Amino acid sequence: MAAKPPAGDPIQDAPEVTPPQHAAAGLPAVGHSLRIAHQQMGVRRTALTLLRVNQKDGFDCPGCAWPEPDKRHAAEFCENGAKAVAEEATLRRVTPDFFAAHPVADLATRSGYWLGQQGRLTEPMYLSEGAERYEPVSWDRAFDIIADELTALDSPDEAVFYTSGRTSNEAAFLYQLFAREFGTNNLPDCSNMCHESSGSALTETLGVGKGSVLLEDLYKADLIVVAGQNPGTNHPRMLSALEKAKANGAKIISINPLPEAGLERFKNPQNARGIAGGGTALTDLFLQIRIGGDQALFRLLNKLILETEGATDEEFIREHTHGFEEFAAAARAADWDETLRATGLDRADIDRALRMVLDSKRTIVCWAMGLTQHKHSVPTIREVVNFLLLRGNIGRPGAGVCPVRGHSNVQGDRTMGIFERPAPAFLDALEREFGFAPPREHGFDVVRAIRALRDGQAKVFFAMGGNFVAASPDTEVTEDAMRTARLTVHVSTKLNRSHVVTGARALILPTLGRTERDLQGGGPQFVTVEDSMGMVHASRGRLEPASSHLLSEPAIVCRLARRVLGPESHTPWEEFEKDYARIRDRIAAVIPGFEDFNNRVSDPSGFALPHAPRDSRSFPTATGKANFTAAPIEYPKAPEGRLLLQTLRSHDQYNTTIYGLDDRYRGIKNGRRVVLVHPEDAQELGLADGAYADLVSEWKDGTERRATGFRVIHYPTARGCAASYYPETNVLVPLDATADTSNTPASKSVVVRLEQTTPA
Repeated sequence: MAAKPPAGDPIQDAPEVTPPQHAAAGLPAVGHSLRIAHQQMGVRRTALTLLRVNQKDGFDCPGCAWPEPDKRHAAEFCENGAKAVAEEATLRRVTPDFFAAHPVADLATRSGYWLGQQGRLTEPMYLSEGAERYEPVSWDRAFDIIADELTALDSPDEAVFYTSGRTSNEAAFLYQLFAREFGTNNLPDCSNMCHESSGSALTETLGVGKGSVLLEDLYKADLIVVAGQNPGTNHPRMLSALEKAKANGAKIISINPLPEAGLERFKNPQNARGIAGGGTALTDLFLQIRIGGDQALFRLLNKLILETEGATDEEFIREHTHGFEEFAAAARAADWDETLRATGLDRADIDRALRMVLDSKRTIVCWAMGLTQHKHSVPTIREVVNFLLLRGNIGRPGAGVCPVRGHSNVQGDRTMGIFERPAPAFLDALEREFGFAPPREHGFDVVRAIRALRDGQAKVFFAMGGNFVAASPDTEVTEDAMRTARLTVHVSTKLNRSHVVTGARALILPTLGRTERDLQGGGPQFVTVEDSMGMVHASRGRLEPASSHLLSEPAIVCRLARRVLGPESHTPWEEFEKDYARIRDRIAAVIPGFEDFNNRVSDPSGFALPHAPRDSRSFPTATGKANFTAAPIEYPKAPEGRLLLQTLRSHDQYNTTIYGLDDRYRGIKNGRRVVLVHPEDAQELGLADGAYADLVSEWKDGTERRATGFRVIHYPTARGCAASYYPETNVLVPLDATADTSNTPASKSVVVRLEQTTPA
């Protein structure tokens, strides 16, 4: 059996600190993966489980959304994938006895790490109004409680149906179908907090809010630009793809405020060079940019391309684009001095980047949260598109846009209709297929849902997966908003912070994980997922479920829908629960690209969804062409004595799930309440290495937010910049501090002052 979970909540603000590392993976990653897996699963279960991860007859990793190559290694997982699997397939259990021993008030004092380490939830649990503890409840009673609250609402729009990216295509399709048949488009999801800016910018400029490249394109690229992204921690299998691209002759430019070990050098644990040798140097040019300076950098590069004779793809621009003249005028006005202030870069580095760009015939730009979580994120990503359009790098093998999604099937959920602003064509298709009139008014995204709860406009909150309270901005406001609800419901595999910040009543509904067998009336079932590059494939769990009381996510939605909608609903919910193939038949009838779904997904490699810009250089935009855009240059500015703070993940972390308290590549052990500050900035602020400080965010409207008790670590960040982990620093981001257009929380450019304190 696996070891018991930690009994006490460990101190998280007194780390051991060593110099940061300059290479990722290798034998230490293998050892760390196996150690955590053995602690959670035991030896035999570890072997049985890890060899099924990302295999054609196995299950999709519940971690990141990086695609699998067609030819797969026997160990087709990374260190953090192994941690994600171990967390789900753990032998630790949270039973009713646990809740009897721990009042909610006690659980609310525990860290997210401690809560998650307790193990898998085993039975539905109910917190009645005024009660101190969760108590076990039958599934029938749980559905009655939810149905009573939903049917008592004055309007369906008083309910919020949130979704995490882990949900399968089948569950997501049913979930949005139920919500819309109930009568609301209040379907916020985790995309609202991460890549919504990407979707907004790409839909406007290219007509498709997804990346335009497949995995094979990375292998064909001459130049790969990795901006605002840390693959070594957030999607480590990307490093293998970059290694292969390097072997094929690609150059890599990394743009980031922090040096990241994985982008410096990769020691691939699947080959001898990575185990015994020095690994592969990945980055050819590191641009250590000031936080939020990316738009200015790409604008200047575009100016320099325009000024270079023969550098633009004039035929592509003429035949396939719109708005070039207005864009070109704005680009030609780019100013060197302003760009150097915005980016903190040297002129020589930008000149070197330009030479690499001009030498490349096939360029890909990859990005993640470092570009999407600023006030000016959408103009920044539009400028990236301008950069690619100029040289015809859309719809060409080895070239294109590559937003790297952070959570398995977060992209698939959106494809299935989890969106508060659905396209009319999607709603028309639902109406034709299911015979009801879906609501047409836009619903709440994450930020608007929190406001609605806070202001009493929403009264029931239902979450399909995730950890909404910990993931959302403005922690105190979010928690207070959740407490105003009449009922909060969370479909979960493990305990997290959201379960202890409740409405007047609360339910925890335990569900099957990706790793587990799903047996229904129609026999063994599988689900499907869509990866970050638009490939759809099957996922089949193999393990015995953690408890006989678990229901699958599709089963939960189907039973809830039958209870809430009653006999008036003509949707065959019972049939869907018994046989997921019937769900896929209806997906095929509603969503373009999924025709003959059941047959096509039987291919072990899956299938690619259509992408018009990639497939045919056609652009389903308002103009019918790819749109160049022009916007004023924006970048965050910090007054004297202040720093720009970005939030980020530790290496022992996946989104809000904390696997451990170490950040090995950054040299931090046994600590999370830390702030990374450049030594010269720290000296100017009078903060010694190891000092403690409160982080106080300052906003233009005069509001402030405070996060207390962070240890200062001198670290080679960009000058004027600092970094700290979320969710501990989500408290610093006001609810109204969001990206223009996308409404994504602006968590990557927070102006802070550091007030020195004494350690608690």
